[in-house]
Amino acid sequence: MTRTEKAVSLHDKGYNCAQAIVCAYADLVGLDEQTAYKVSEAFGLGMGQMEVCGAVSGACMLAGMKNSGGLENVGKTKGETYKINRAVADEFKQMNKSVICRELKGVENGTVLRTCTGCIEDAAKIIEKYLK
Repeated sequence: MTRTEKAVSLHDKGYNCAQAIVCAYADLVGLDEQTAYKVSEAFGLGMGQMEVCGAVSGACMLAGMKNSGGLENVGKTKGETYKINRAVADEFKQMNKSVICRELKGVENGTVLRTCTGCIEDAAKIIEKYLK
């Protein structure tokens, strides 16, 4: 099973979009799955408010975990991490026309741009490039 398939499978089991992404890749950034699940819970459904897609938020969390210099390097890596987050979001937006959950789900206009499963697949493909 690929990590993208694992992320989709986790979502099918009830994980939110952010949890599905973060948990599927947790081991690559030094997180155990329990911690990954807990830390990403509030980021599902666009942080519960249909704002930035949970799958994108999860991918950005992973980018931060991978790129951050930690407490030993306070402030030294955040600029580069922000660039990676922007690149992840920009690529996702190019693929799907938005990174906003309610727009992706067509809440306001009835036009679904991408399903949750599709968002998870896309975010997984994007973040894999930065994690390997």
